[in-house]
Amino acid sequence: MRSEKLTSQGKRLKTMRPLMKMLSIAFLISHFSFLISSCARMGNPDGGWYDEDPPRIVRSTPAEQSTNVTDRKITLYFDEFIKLADPTQSVIVSPPQLEMPEIKATGKRIVVELKDTLKANTTYTIDFSDAISDNNEDNPMGNYTYTFSTGERIDTFEVAGYVLDASNLEPIKGISVGLYDDLADSAFRTKPLQRISRTDGSGRFVIKGVAPGEYRVYALQDADGDFQFKQKSEMLAYSHQTYTPSAKPDIRQDTLWRDSLHIDSIARVGYTHFYPDDVTLLAFNEVMTDRYLVKTERKDADRIGVFFSYGNRQLPVIRGLDFNADSAFVVETNARQDSITYWLRDTLLVNRDTLTFEMEYLKTDSLGQLVSQTDTIEAVAKMPYAKRLKAWQKEYDEWAKEQEKKKKREEPYDSIYPPKPLEPRYEVPSSMDPGRSAFVELPTPLARVDTAAIHLYSKIDTLWYRAPFEFHQCDSMLRRFELIAEWRPDTEYSFEVDSAAFTDIYGLASKAFKQGIKVKSLDEYATLLLTLSGLRDTNVVVQLLDKSDNVVMNTRMESDGSAQFFYVNPGTYYVRAFVDSNGNGRWDTGNYDADVQPEAVYYYHRELEAKAKWDITSQWDVTERPRYRQKPSALIKTKDEKRKKMVQNRNIERARQLGIIYVKK
Repeated sequence: MRSEKLTSQGKRLKTMRPLMKMLSIAFLISHFSFLISSCARMGNPDGGWYDEDPPRIVRSTPAEQSTNVTDRKITLYFDEFIKLADPTQSVIVSPPQLEMPEIKATGKRIVVELKDTLKANTTYTIDFSDAISDNNEDNPMGNYTYTFSTGERIDTFEVAGYVLDASNLEPIKGISVGLYDDLADSAFRTKPLQRISRTDGSGRFVIKGVAPGEYRVYALQDADGDFQFKQKSEMLAYSHQTYTPSAKPDIRQDTLWRDSLHIDSIARVGYTHFYPDDVTLLAFNEVMTDRYLVKTERKDADRIGVFFSYGNRQLPVIRGLDFNADSAFVVETNARQDSITYWLRDTLLVNRDTLTFEMEYLKTDSLGQLVSQTDTIEAVAKMPYAKRLKAWQKEYDEWAKEQEKKKKREEPYDSIYPPKPLEPRYEVPSSMDPGRSAFVELPTPLARVDTAAIHLYSKIDTLWYRAPFEFHQCDSMLRRFELIAEWRPDTEYSFEVDSAAFTDIYGLASKAFKQGIKVKSLDEYATLLLTLSGLRDTNVVVQLLDKSDNVVMNTRMESDGSAQFFYVNPGTYYVRAFVDSNGNGRWDTGNYDADVQPEAVYYYHRELEAKAKWDITSQWDVTERPRYRQKPSALIKTKDEKRKKMVQNRNIERARQLGIIYVKK
């Protein structure tokens, strides 16, 4: 019986042996494959490789580069599911369409339906820029343009370049750039741009489908969609230079990287090089000279704010309707005189919740002329007098409680509620740089400044001596004062203000103030000496910038081209210069109708490292590099994340073009 069982089991084992052998081999192959995969893909997350391939077009109707096209509906088919980012802003059709085309992305296709009538014998381009990407990993397809023609031929010339902000050479993304074969200045005002494109994150544009001819190039931040410069609020760039598109065969070197450290191969690739490819446009906003009343407000009961779109030396005339406006105000304006503050002198007027008055001022009419306008204004305090009185009562109660506590502790106390003191803001640092100033800013206009109550002492050896200084009101600033002194390096000072040195128009007086100041030693600073060349103009302002593109110091270029910065604190700096054409010390924008370009700005392309006790000397040819390559990358604020990913995928695309099998690590 036992032998029969063994025989039966042996037969079953014999039958199962081939199956077990096959399972063992399959297990070993699977395990070996897993090990290989693990070695090759070490560190990758579960789920395998991310898809790095951008989407590809498999076909289109009409076919790309078709001629004699009459259909206004274009369909593009892709090899995977795609998405189209913000088509109304990202996709641009050239010639420009006055009626917005309908653009839809669904599944694996994009449908574009043009609404304008097609022009005869015209090359059309639909520029998708970098808006097309795959649906899963957001891999951008790259700058793609679909082209067709309504005539017998396709125009293939291209015009390319850059658009930069004229004030700081920052690349401008998304601004329209277009061509005119009409070379008259009036064309930009009266005709839509003929062919257009938009800039990418690096400020670069490529206008495709250009016919042979001579053109001017313009840039426009088109606000109303008419593709011509109509509104002063629209950013623009223009040049009188004309361009004749051309092309020639050229060769470029394409480097294929196996990974971030190792080059896979370098290929020489032939291509058609289109010219011009470095048109540089400097965009600007014109000064808004149209004058109108923006708003009036009375956030604080003691002042009325009046805001205009543009300033004028002739200030408004105020006539009180329920109060006497004669000598009722202290008037404060900003430097541009487009913001005016009327400080109420009389506390009885301050306590009134509503003040009604007529205001006569100048405004721009429909013909662009300044005319007189009179408005009736009701200035209502944001916080009613009852609430202000309640807040004052609360403050008084808190003071009374504190006096009661002092009485119980048998400490001296005041029996009369003290007036609230005037509280100036002192901008007097404890560590002072030579050549700098200290400032005092008051919260309200002053009735009196007692300069005899302001003192500056310097310490020589162990004794304190009076130090000379100047104390005066800052230009065009009613409540700000500047303290100018000869700050000697490695010297201690004491800035002291007696009580009641400042008294405002409401009778409030300031308290005493004292601030110790230590001027740093010369050994703690660096000196920067620059020699500029390549400029015809000599009236040039040179600016030292920090890492955020903010101005740290200003100086003027000398007649010999030198510019010097003293007392520079250690750190990393950058340098910018602008041609101060009108000599006012600040950068000024342009004006199209007056044919005035914005003042020219240049950047030194290198960073400067300032170290204590070092003298840094540099030669700077401001025209050595084209303007679009001057601004250091560390200062450029415009970032194009999609373009970064497109650059990461460039090896895949180039390898595909060259017929190379690209191996991803």
